Amino acid sequence: MTSTVYYHKFDIGWLRIESLDDAIIRIDYADDPETSDKPDKVIKQCISELNEYFSGERETFGVKIKPETHGTPFQKSVWKELRQIPYGETISYKVLAERISGSNYSRAVANANGKNPISIIIPCHRVIASNNTLGGYTGGLDKKKLLLSVEGRQPCYINEIQLYY
Repeated sequence: MTSTVYYHKFDIGWLRIESLDDAIIRIDYADDPETSDKPDKVIKQCISELNEYFSGERETFGVKIKPETHGTPFQKSVWKELRQIPYGETISYKVLAERISGSNYSRAVANANGKNPISIIIPCHRVIASNNTLGGYTGGLDKKKLLLSVEGRQPCYINEIQLYY
């Protein structure tokens, strides 16, 4: 089994997309593209769906993904729960931790969130801090802001603290 790696530039910047067999196994941010393989059928589908997402025409993704090729059992449980957050909505790390473990493991959840292998499609950008500020994002807060704005989440500033409604 050989994976295919392809770099594509979207409105958000360069993404590195990796497939294995008939599924996407990784999407992450890249500063500059490296040498790409020829995109296979699943990568072409992924690019098409991401373009539709960025243009506001897609809220859910149909491309097959396999995040289970990476991560610990706990990380996989976080990534599975992330997929339950509806388009255009956000939850806090604390709420996400309570959904998974029934108690407050916010730091562990935030760490697993940051290890998400399939950015955007597994919507780790929809998780924010308990005080409604952005928290962190592996791709950078500018990219998190863009993704939230694509989904209709508009920022509001109160006493220089950024909130999302």
